[in-house]
Amino acid sequence: MRTAADPAAVPRAGRATDAAARSRPGRPARRRGPTQRTRQARAGWLFLAPSLVALAVFVVWPMVQAAYLSFTDYNLMQAAHWVGLANYRRLLDDPEAWNALENTLLYAVVSTPVGVVLALALALFLNRAMALRGFLRSAVFLPFVVSLGVVSIAWAFLLDPNIGLLSHWLSAVGISTEQGWLEDPGYAMAAVIAVGVWKNLGFYMVMYLAGLQSIPPELHDAARVDGTNAWQRLRSITWPLLANQTMLITMMAAIGTLQAFDQIYVMTHGGPFFQTETLVVFTYRMGFERNEFGYAAAISWVLLVLVFVLSMLQFGYFRKRAVTL
Repeated sequence: MRTAADPAAVPRAGRATDAAARSRPGRPARRRGPTQRTRQARAGWLFLAPSLVALAVFVVWPMVQAAYLSFTDYNLMQAAHWVGLANYRRLLDDPEAWNALENTLLYAVVSTPVGVVLALALALFLNRAMALRGFLRSAVFLPFVVSLGVVSIAWAFLLDPNIGLLSHWLSAVGISTEQGWLEDPGYAMAAVIAVGVWKNLGFYMVMYLAGLQSIPPELHDAARVDGTNAWQRLRSITWPLLANQTMLITMMAAIGTLQAFDQIYVMTHGGPFFQTETLVVFTYRMGFERNEFGYAAAISWVLLVLVFVLSMLQFGYFRKRAVTL
């Protein structure tokens, strides 16, 4: 028989003691409070709450409403009636919609690479030590902070064939048009593209400047020692290391061109002969001039899908870069 001193009896006695302690009524165990991580998460959500509410009210809810209206024939004169995919089928057969899509793609295909190349060239030029460098950077960046509508009004006056200063200068060097730059179907799109590129050029330049200043100067010094010229250093060192900035700027520029409205509406109102009418201007015309809000909502959702595709391409690119780097 095992005695109390037997080691095998100790665990059994311990279990009996624990069972008795659990069965004995006493003060409940103190509950642990929230962890530091939980408190930080709560604080973060509290700070985000006003912005999330604003996004839900002014972005998410209008998008949901537009999605619903795109399946109706809603206008301001009568209640909405469900028409299913009729608005989207109409888009496929509407020559005005195809014209707006072609103009939008033309605007994007031309202005995006032009803006990227000019921004890189300016960034390379203003990244060097020179007199008045800060002033020149500010002068290039200044148009970005000015309202595009105000800028467009100024450019419309500058390009006016009768009183426009820029039109007068171009005529002095033999570049002129009888109808005016904004009234000539062959030049109107080029004029609005030029204004759009000029407006955003400074912002893209600043992004490239940030990328250039993050490149270690030792790489260029070593390349100079090896006898490379400026073009070889740009092609082999600078350009590859600016790949992320280039992709980001390209996607931002492309998405911005798909949403182009201000300068086109102010300068040409989509004319002449609908040669500068983009999808956003076409949406505005269908909704607020023809009072076909259901059809306009369908056009806006097609535009949203285009922007979403570009955003996913950008997301996939940077995710792949994050994995490979």
